[in-house]
This record gives sequence, C-alpha cells and structure tokens, in this order.
Amino acid sequence: MRFIINLTLLTFFLISPLYANNHYPITRDSKVKIMEGKTLYNENCASCHQINLAGAPNWQGYDEDGHRLPPPLDGTGHTWHHSDEQLHSIIKYGLAKLVKNYEGKMIGFGEILNDRQIDSIIAYLKSYWGDDKYEFQIKLSKK
Repeated sequence: MRFIINLTLLTFFLISPLYANNHYPITRDSKVKIMEGKTLYNENCASCHQINLAGAPNWQGYDEDGHRLPPPLDGTGHTWHHSDEQLHSIIKYGLAKLVKNYEGKMIGFGEILNDRQIDSIIAYLKSYWGDDKYEFQIKLSKK
C-alpha cells in the first residue's frame, strides 16, 4: 500500500510540472473535458457571462458602477483573439492583476479552480466557437 501511495505521489510530482508548461493548445476534442468545463462554467462563470455564454447585454459598455460589462464567451466577442495561455491566466488570476487600470469585475479563480479545471472551462468555451475562430485561436496558442 505504501508503495502505491509513493508511486502515485511520484507520478503527480513528475507530471504536474510538465502539465503546467506544456498543455497548450487546449482543444475541444474531449467530450468529457467539455462536459466538466460546462459544469464548472455554470458554477463559476455563468452568473456574469450568462448560462449561454452570451455575456451581458450591451457588453461593450459599463455598468452602474462604471465597470466594464462581462463580454460574451461564445465566439461573438473577443475571447478567441486571446491565446490559451492568456485565457488561462485571466481565469486564474483575474484581469485586475494582469491589466493596469482595469475597469471591470473579472476576479481570479485560482484559489477555487485548479489548472486542469480551468483548461476544461476553456475547452467548453471553444465548443461554442465556429471552426474559423477555433482554428485561428489554436494557431495563436501554438506560438
């Protein structure tokens, strides 16, 4: 039993650094990953970005507090213009930590979601994108 636990821990410590540095591009090929991403999205993202990923109405404007509104994530906004590394960082750390003078409410979820879960959310988002936007973003993420 101790051998199995040690082997499991060793495997985790050997694979984790590889995953952290080499998991892009994120594809929409895995139905399991997309379903996990959908569940996590609904639990963590839908309250702002809407259940259908449509974002806030008039998302290019500001709310009553003067903050940017949540954009759509379904391929009709600008999400697909960002690489997987950028999307992952935005979800993990929040835009306020990444963009100077950011005027929105996008918080980081790094204390709630692990890297694999964040990648599942990104795969779910990509499942909504048209092939042209998906292929563009995959090429962008390979750089």
